[in-house]
Amino acid sequence: MRGLKWTLAMAALLVGSMAAQTTLNGAGATFPNPIYSKWFSEFHKMHPDVEINYQPIGSGGGIRQVIAGTVDFGASDVGMTDEQMKQAKTPIQLIPTVMGSVVPAYNIPGVKEELKFTPDILANIFLGKVTTWNDPAIQKINPDVKLPNQTINVVHRSDGSGTTGVFTDYLSKVSPEWKSNVGSSTSVKWPVGIGGKGNEGVAGTIRTIDGAIGYVELIYALQNKIAYGSVKNSAGVFMKADLQNTSAAANGVKIPADYRISITNSPNKDAYPIATFTWLLIPKKSADANKGKTMKDFLSWMIDDGEKMVESLSYAPLPQELQGRVRNTIQSLQ
Repeated sequence: MRGLKWTLAMAALLVGSMAAQTTLNGAGATFPNPIYSKWFSEFHKMHPDVEINYQPIGSGGGIRQVIAGTVDFGASDVGMTDEQMKQAKTPIQLIPTVMGSVVPAYNIPGVKEELKFTPDILANIFLGKVTTWNDPAIQKINPDVKLPNQTINVVHRSDGSGTTGVFTDYLSKVSPEWKSNVGSSTSVKWPVGIGGKGNEGVAGTIRTIDGAIGYVELIYALQNKIAYGSVKNSAGVFMKADLQNTSAAANGVKIPADYRISITNSPNKDAYPIATFTWLLIPKKSADANKGKTMKDFLSWMIDDGEKMVESLSYAPLPQELQGRVRNTIQSLQ
């Protein structure tokens, strides 16, 4: 009899332990995956009863899944459109998390120098109009670099991607031809090139193909030791992406209440021109009260402590004033 009571007691403890475990499932952007992975791991260390699972499937997939309600949260490097917001089963709150930059990364055998790119050159490369690395337009702004007669092999994302959304948003602002022929979206019909899945896939393809150029989030270029160039900003200054000039893209920008904003091609002379916020997509009211509370606890920790970790992974933290606004928004979640 005593053995039965002990067994029942252990079973009750096990059930109680299982009930106390909270799992949040999310999916979306690959752009912020390095910092999200770090945050989720650090939060779990402090709260062993909380598991946050995140699938970096691309911003397009994250938006689709949060609209369908198949995940507890999504993630995107582009703000959801009005139509997407209307499609969601429950109202969605965008929470900006960090800032990052998309860089033109390349692999040109024999070239060790850092290349410069103008908006026109980037647009024309991805339009398929500039096809060799020693094209006169590239050589003109890189006069001290011996460029080879090497075919340019364009690499782009094959999946629905916020990084693509940011890059094509930038190209649409600086190139009327790009805007009219290709446009801006998380998924576009590319004029030329081959596709790679995720920032990891694009970075890996660039590394393995001679003459390749593609666009990746800064941390992926650094982690993969891929060369990346400086880009001429709207003030005419060539900028190589770093934390300071990424942050400068948000200086003086009026950020709306719902946080949906593009900061590419910033007018600030100190700004890197292909910078962006990235967002978590959070249901304003969770169907599960415990999950809702856990998400709020994580987001509050993220703003108060997680933001201090971002620079080590080459992301820029949110501006201080914006952090204060986000704290208030987090408290409004249910």
